[in-house]
Amino acid sequence: MKGRRIFVAGATIVVLALVTAYGGRAAHAWQRLEPVSIPSAPAGDAAAVARGAKLAAIGDCIGCHTALDGQPFAGGLPLQTPYGVIYSTNITPDKDTGIGLWSLDAFTRAMRHGVSRDGHLLYPAFPYPHFTRMNDTDIASLYAWLMSREPISARAPKNELQFPLGFRPIMAAWNLLYLHPGPEEPSSSTADPQVARGRYLVDSVGHCGACHTPLNRQGAEQRDRALQGGTIEGWDAPALTDLSTRPRPWTQAQLVGYLRTGFASEHGASAGPMRPVTRLLADASAEDVQAIAAYLIALQSNAHAAPGDAAASSASSTNSASSISHVSVAAQPGNGASLFVAACASCHGDSAPMSGGPGHPSLSLGTAINADSPRNMVRIILDGIDWDDSASAQFMPPFASVFTDAQIADLANYTRTRFTARGAWPSLDADAVARLRKESPQR
Repeated sequence: MKGRRIFVAGATIVVLALVTAYGGRAAHAWQRLEPVSIPSAPAGDAAAVARGAKLAAIGDCIGCHTALDGQPFAGGLPLQTPYGVIYSTNITPDKDTGIGLWSLDAFTRAMRHGVSRDGHLLYPAFPYPHFTRMNDTDIASLYAWLMSREPISARAPKNELQFPLGFRPIMAAWNLLYLHPGPEEPSSSTADPQVARGRYLVDSVGHCGACHTPLNRQGAEQRDRALQGGTIEGWDAPALTDLSTRPRPWTQAQLVGYLRTGFASEHGASAGPMRPVTRLLADASAEDVQAIAAYLIALQSNAHAAPGDAAASSASSTNSASSISHVSVAAQPGNGASLFVAACASCHGDSAPMSGGPGHPSLSLGTAINADSPRNMVRIILDGIDWDDSASAQFMPPFASVFTDAQIADLANYTRTRFTARGAWPSLDADAVARLRKESPQR
């Protein structure tokens, strides 16, 4: 705690110095833009609105701008950060509490520079460091779609941030350090148009790095570790640069299926913050989801390995998983084994319908159970996977109120020992589970 106070105090001094040094530039950024009345959509805007709807699905706009039991896009969702709580804003075209008085220029400035229409600076919980890379056409399409929504009167609560971070001019210095405004030029090294499109979507409207890239102490993405994994809402967002090293290497087809349905037949189901993302991607352009998957596959470090290498790796992992997943429960006594029989075996036991049959991957293939950190395994046991009433829905009940911290630690460690060759997590005990319980805000 003392170290954090020293850091905040030091950061304040540096920030104020930077704001002073760059005062002219900051003052220009804070210029208030005049309000506009929203005219009727002119002929031809229907195509822009339709395109904007598909971009909003990729950007998961509704996920952050809709409070629990709130109206869609009306804001008010508490976003937990290491520096306090930031509440998302109303992005419906309501003139008093939303963006109904915003011109396209004001909207573009917010997306590119993180500046609201009235001139106050936004926090990067709104991922404008990614949105700045969107091209003019896509920003205009998203604007057209948002302005076609139903206006809803809803004012977001005040943010609850540590002092002095509630002083918004501080963000001028943050932007000088970490914001690189404007669309990026297409990479000359990307010859495949599909991969290039995927890169653009991942880096801009999809803002995948906001979750899947580690942050520095100032809350900015570590650009030299892009997409190498992060932590969000109490969950680990796994690295997207090592998909070929999983027990079954991901393929483009598997990624497309996962992104559009939340389930991959050789990997498992989406959970945590990724769950709503996959629900929305079902409404995105099929071509754009294909492009995202193509780009992620192109990122893999061993993408140029000989075809036999991947096959051998897959076969090896499959054989290993098969031999481990059929170890008898009776051969591994202990609290974890008993808990598994009581709570898990009906779905994940050797003869259960979800134990590795067609379309039901063995637990041995899951990302969470094979991860270096036990965080996601514990989170899945605590929170479960909610039912979404779709044809491809996967479901798992939560056990947060059923098991004690010690029991969850025993169950997670036993399951990992039974279904993988990696053994129990040395760091996972009752105290670790207790800490993880506190990290997951309920949406």
